[in-house]
Amino acid sequence: MGLLYKKNKNLKKAMNLEFIQNIHTEFTHQYPISIYIHWPFCLSKCPYCDFNSHVAKTINHDDWLNSYIHELTTFLPYFKNRKIQSIYFGGGTPSLMEPFVVKNILDFLKTNGVFDDSIEITLEANPTSSEYKKFSDFRNAGINRVSIGVQSLVEKDLKFLGRNHNANEAIETIRHAQEIFPRYSFDLIYSRPEQNLTDWQHELTQALTLADDHISLYQLTIEKGTKFFSMYRNGAFKMPHDDLSNEFYFLTDKILLEHGFQSYEISNYSKNKAWSKHNMCYWEYDDYLGIGPGAHSRLRNDFTNHYSFHNIYNPNHWLEATQIHSHAIQNLHNLTKKEIIEEMVIMGLRIKNGISHQKSIEKLGDKIENFFNKKTIEFLIHENLIQIDNQSFHTTEKGFRLVDYIVKKLYDSIEMH
Repeated sequence: MGLLYKKNKNLKKAMNLEFIQNIHTEFTHQYPISIYIHWPFCLSKCPYCDFNSHVAKTINHDDWLNSYIHELTTFLPYFKNRKIQSIYFGGGTPSLMEPFVVKNILDFLKTNGVFDDSIEITLEANPTSSEYKKFSDFRNAGINRVSIGVQSLVEKDLKFLGRNHNANEAIETIRHAQEIFPRYSFDLIYSRPEQNLTDWQHELTQALTLADDHISLYQLTIEKGTKFFSMYRNGAFKMPHDDLSNEFYFLTDKILLEHGFQSYEISNYSKNKAWSKHNMCYWEYDDYLGIGPGAHSRLRNDFTNHYSFHNIYNPNHWLEATQIHSHAIQNLHNLTKKEIIEEMVIMGLRIKNGISHQKSIEKLGDKIENFFNKKTIEFLIHENLIQIDNQSFHTTEKGFRLVDYIVKKLYDSIEMH
C-alpha cells in the first residue's frame, strides 16, 4: 500500500463517517439511483485505452467479491429501500469475472435496494470464446444486457487495435448474445489510420445486420498515457485529417438513419429510444454510486449538497483499503454551484435532448441558461448552435458537432447569482 494512503487513512475514515451521516435523508429516496461496479482487469492492455485497466497473472475472485460487498455495505444507507434504475459492470473486462461474483453482488443489491421490471443490468464483454461461454451463467446471475467490445470487423484493424479476437469470434459472440440476453449492444471504432469511407460503409453496413436496437460508434482518439500516444508522436501512423473525420461522422449518421437508428448522444444510436439507461444517468446528471478501484460517484442529500468522490485508483491498494476500512475513498468534495453547472453542461450537451429545465431547476434552483452571460447565449442562438424551448436547453444539429466549442464559450461566461 502506498505511503500517501497510510498517512491519510484516518482522515479518509473521518470523511466517510461524516458523509454517511449526511446522506440518509428522505430527499434522496424520491429519486432513483444507478450503481457502477468497476472490474479493472483485462487479458491485455489495448494500445488506445486510457481506462483504469490492468493485466494480472492471478486474481482471487473471493477477495474481490468480499471487497465489493464491504464497499457496498458502507454506502448501504444511500440505496437501502431506494429504487435502483441501472447497474453497470464496467472495466477492464467484466466478462472475465467469475459469474458467482456477479450473482452475489446483484443478490446483495436486490436484497437491499428496490428492483422492478424496468431495471437495466449491463455487463461489458469482449468477444472471445472463453468469455461468451459464460453468457448463460451471467444471465442466470441477473444480467439482462451486455455491451460487447467488438471495435472492428476487419482483421488487420483488430490487430492494430490490440484486440484478442478475430472478426468471426465477434460475429459469433453477438449471435450468442442475441440468443441469451433480452438486450445487447456492441461498440465499433472508426476513423482509423488508413481507413477510407468506402471500407467503413461496408463494415458498418455489415455490423448493422447484427445489431438489435442499440449500437455505439466511436471515432478513434489518441489519449495521453496510452501506447498509441507515443506511437503517434513518433510517426508510427497517421490519423485522418479533420475534414475526413467529419466526413466519417456524417456518413455514419446517414447510414444509421437509413437503418432506422437515431443519434441520441454523440457516439450512441438507438431504435425506439432504446437508450442506455445507465449512461443517460451520467449525461442527465442523476445520482450514481461508483464501486471499485478508481470509480467516481455523484451523490446528493438535498437540493444544495452535491458530493463528488472517487476511490483509490490502484487495484491492489483499493483491495487492501476496503478490507481494512470497508471503503477506499481517495477524495471527497462538496461541489459548488459553479462546479455543478460546469458538469451539467459538459454532460448534458452530449445528448440530443440537452439539459431539461425541470432537472436544472431541481438541482440549481433556476433554468441553466440563466447562469450564463446573456450576450453569450444570444450569440450561440444567433449562430444556430443552441436552442431553448419549453422543455430544455440543447444544441442544434450544427451545434452537436461543436460541443467542445460551445462548452468553452459557456464556461467562460458563467455568472453566479
